[in-house]
Amino acid sequence: MSEPTGLTSYELIGGEKALLGLVDRFYFFMDTLPEAEGIRAMHQPDLSGARDKLFKFLTGWLGGPDLFVREYGHPRLRARHFPFAIGESERDQWMLCMKKALSELPMEARLRAELSEALQQLATHMINVEGER
Repeated sequence: MSEPTGLTSYELIGGEKALLGLVDRFYFFMDTLPEAEGIRAMHQPDLSGARDKLFKFLTGWLGGPDLFVREYGHPRLRARHFPFAIGESERDQWMLCMKKALSELPMEARLRAELSEALQQLATHMINVEGER
């Protein structure tokens, strides 16, 4: 995502420090919200690996350094998530955590709405349970 100012979304949200904060809050919510128990159960007990991968993916996806691609290759998100049964409920739980984390990051309302919509589309693309898309 690129803005008319020439700045990337990564830069507009505050770069590495802000994104690390976003990812930390996302996993805090996943780990503590009863409404996210289903999605939390799909993850390892230790969330540090998932945290690192999400940070690296989002960094590149938002226009920052392509950390994920350098370390893991093309994201192939659907293929990487295919071993997990992901339906609308799992998508909604993931988005609940992400929207709560986004709400804590200082940014323009328009940018927050655009990021939320783009992440919603991305999360919907991960749905792999028949009849759930």
